[in-house]
Amino acid sequence: MKKSYLFFLLGILSTFTLVAQKTTVKGSVKDAVTDEPIPDVTVTIEKSLLSEQTDGFGQFTFTSEIPLGEQILKIEKVGYQTKRYPIIVNQGKTLDIQDMTLDVSIANEQDLFTITLSDDELNDDTSGSDNISGLLSSSQDIFQRTAAFEFSSSFFRVKGLDSDNAKVLINGVEMNKQDTGRPQWSNWGGLNDVVRNQELSTGLSPSAYSFGGVLGTTNINTRASNYREGGRVTYSSSNRSYTNRLMASYASGLMEDGWAYTLMVGRRWGNEGYQDATLYDSNSLFASVEKKINDKHSINFTSIYAPNRRGKSSANTQEVYDLKGIKYNEFWGNYDGEKKNSRIKEVEEPILLLNHYWDINEKTSLNTNVGYQFGKVGNSRLDYAGGENPSPAYYQDLPSYFLEDEDLAGAYQAEQEFLNDGQIDWDRIVDANLTNNISGANAAYVLYEDRNDDKQLTLNTIFSTEVNENVLINAGINYKKLDSENFAEIIDLLGSTTGALNVDSFSQNQFDLNNPDQVAFVGDKFRYNYNLFVNELSGFAQAQFKYNKVDFYVAGSVTKTDYQREGLYKNENQVYIEDGIERDNSFGKGDKIEFTGYGAKAGFTYKISGKHLLDFNGGYIAKAPSIRNTYTNSRESHDYVGVINGIDNTDINITEEKISSIDASYIFRSPIVKAKLTGFYTKIEDANEVSFFFTQGSTTGFIQEVLSGVEKQHIGGELGVEAQVTPTIKLKGAASVGQYTYSNNPNLYVTSTSEDFIDVQGGDVVNTSGLVSTSNLENYKVAGGPQTAYSVGFEYRDPDYWWFGATANFFDNAYIDVSPLSRSNEFYTDADGLPYNDYDPEIAVDLLKQEKFDSYMVVNLVGGKSWKIGDKYIGFFASVGNLLDKQYKTGGFEQGRRADYRALRDDVNLEKRVFGPKYWYGRGANYFVNVYLRF
Repeated sequence: MKKSYLFFLLGILSTFTLVAQKTTVKGSVKDAVTDEPIPDVTVTIEKSLLSEQTDGFGQFTFTSEIPLGEQILKIEKVGYQTKRYPIIVNQGKTLDIQDMTLDVSIANEQDLFTITLSDDELNDDTSGSDNISGLLSSSQDIFQRTAAFEFSSSFFRVKGLDSDNAKVLINGVEMNKQDTGRPQWSNWGGLNDVVRNQELSTGLSPSAYSFGGVLGTTNINTRASNYREGGRVTYSSSNRSYTNRLMASYASGLMEDGWAYTLMVGRRWGNEGYQDATLYDSNSLFASVEKKINDKHSINFTSIYAPNRRGKSSANTQEVYDLKGIKYNEFWGNYDGEKKNSRIKEVEEPILLLNHYWDINEKTSLNTNVGYQFGKVGNSRLDYAGGENPSPAYYQDLPSYFLEDEDLAGAYQAEQEFLNDGQIDWDRIVDANLTNNISGANAAYVLYEDRNDDKQLTLNTIFSTEVNENVLINAGINYKKLDSENFAEIIDLLGSTTGALNVDSFSQNQFDLNNPDQVAFVGDKFRYNYNLFVNELSGFAQAQFKYNKVDFYVAGSVTKTDYQREGLYKNENQVYIEDGIERDNSFGKGDKIEFTGYGAKAGFTYKISGKHLLDFNGGYIAKAPSIRNTYTNSRESHDYVGVINGIDNTDINITEEKISSIDASYIFRSPIVKAKLTGFYTKIEDANEVSFFFTQGSTTGFIQEVLSGVEKQHIGGELGVEAQVTPTIKLKGAASVGQYTYSNNPNLYVTSTSEDFIDVQGGDVVNTSGLVSTSNLENYKVAGGPQTAYSVGFEYRDPDYWWFGATANFFDNAYIDVSPLSRSNEFYTDADGLPYNDYDPEIAVDLLKQEKFDSYMVVNLVGGKSWKIGDKYIGFFASVGNLLDKQYKTGGFEQGRRADYRALRDDVNLEKRVFGPKYWYGRGANYFVNVYLRF
């Protein structure tokens, strides 16, 4: 018995001895200037290629397969100088290397990775760059960087998906807009120096702040104590969106009394960007103040105010581009000796954030946040209720309109007038209003603004705990409340003193029966006026597990969302007599529309060795459709998808949009080559798409086109490779090959208040729009940039801190956005519902073939130089985009004006199409120059 007891004690002792003899290498990394811990530093034991990332406290730990003896520990992060530390690892011992430091790399101060997206493209309604704007320099993935910095000007979309599939947060508070689901990056535009600190999770990979979307999560950290002490002044010049930019910032760092602050001001301006009359006027203000109460509690307040105004540019037919070139913009004309753009987008939405950080213990934290955003978004345009269409590119003023009637003289005259001028005639508009003043008539023209005045409150709390060295738990709960005022407001009467009559010029119906024949002046609301109310409550939980050979995670989320519209106008277009009873579908509060979204995702990484890894992710997300794709015409009525003229349609039920996605990656890492090859598949179901346009054919008028039950399939592969072939030369390449298609024939219906859709039946006025059919979209390509993209390039970095780089980017398989109405029964049926007697199926196939844009190549150059003078840094950076001045189409859409067989056939057979597709072209040769002083 004693011998057995002795053996038992020896066994226990030997077990503890083995545990005690576990070989461990751990340590921490701090900023050399601020002495603050640096998260997300890559720490590698060279040759073994074991790699770890530092956590939020700058700590890292190696516990398995550690090579013994003399080794080299490499620490690196984008924006810092890489360092190598010699170490000696002894078996069964713990090597603890605390407070290793990294210095900011002045070679990386070129501002390369932020100017393209956060300044240049993000306020343009037609730009595709918002789809990848989260993929900034926080990503060390070569493909993600290439997509963000080389592909963005071509409307490229990662995996072919829209940006509403990515979440963008500031200090844990989500910034995606409820209207579109997309982040509006211009709300913090021009603040490059203070939005660099970003934590990015790509794809379905886990984030500490949110369940995220299929395209991942970006959290911008503006905590004052996280900024490096010092200041920076920057001046830039460009011919892309603005011509001048001036920025200045200063951070105090964490001071002895526990306070820290960071301030920044910026201005971007220019009378004209690359397109004609695209003015740019933007100011940016930022302040972040933090008080470290004690070792456990800290409070941070951030305020962001970045008002900006920008002139829009038009999509045009090829006929217009052939006459005026790719810089042509129809939205402007000369007025009082200056270029006056009728389409100005103005954004003024301040952001206020209050964040409480509670480090409960070394392994557990609770982050509680309050966010409030308010202000306005305005988009101006001309109203011509009493005059002719003022657009200089109006189809009746172009040569093709006259050629259709074989009027050669009229075509020549129209061509000459368009070539010699071709811009809005502001003087004629003012003269028309002055003439109306004399006769007492109301304004023929006014300039008004479509306004969204939002107030959004966000409350959330995010919990994180490290259960042990292998298990990390994240969870959060979030509440958002949005009150949105939507209306049109007159901003310029253009010489009129008699005001604008608030009556629909097409139907002659009152926009507001509660205030009939209202006359509106500057500052008055007219045309439409309604509120939208949104409530969203969500929560997520996530567990991450890290082991020697396998890392894996699981996560789940649930979201409750409700929308409700309140009409402040009683729109006569939405008032009908049915069974002798008046029915109104516009005034007061409509139905509350409720959605329950949920998500689940999981993934794992298998470490074959230090060089070879396999990564797999899969997820399923059901989410509420955006407001824009829920209401079919919220300006006039309560109708939403599935409710037509106030009546539920049994054939259509609005529901959550479902997204299923999987991806698999092979990752290779060596001291010279880093590569990642990914294959992905994403299926979208029960999506809605709502659009508005005029049509001419068997029916004529302004219609709302609604697609419901849309299914899409996105399948493809991505590759990113970089090779440090010498200490100064790096080669890099990236590729994306995909096929993004509609995978079903969705429901289609149109609604309108135009005369062709109004009938009198049994004494009742009946709106006959809303008849449900299908659109034969299956196998058509999803528009949204090239589905094939390649990039090859190199960088040379001299030890004396000058550098140069060049890339060649190839794009193919970009397609036009097709008209769903042309792919429905409306295409081949006459007004009597029977097929056209001259319908030819072979001709129809040619007419409905989706246009594919030509492939093209874009060459970009970048370079710069940095100097250290005492404790100050001076830098210069320049880039040239599209060096070869290649002209290429980045996107476009078919016009739905002639959507039936006969009308489309006749239009296509003309010498010049009257209603040809409208296109966007990319910029020709362009430049950006940047100089800075850091102290």
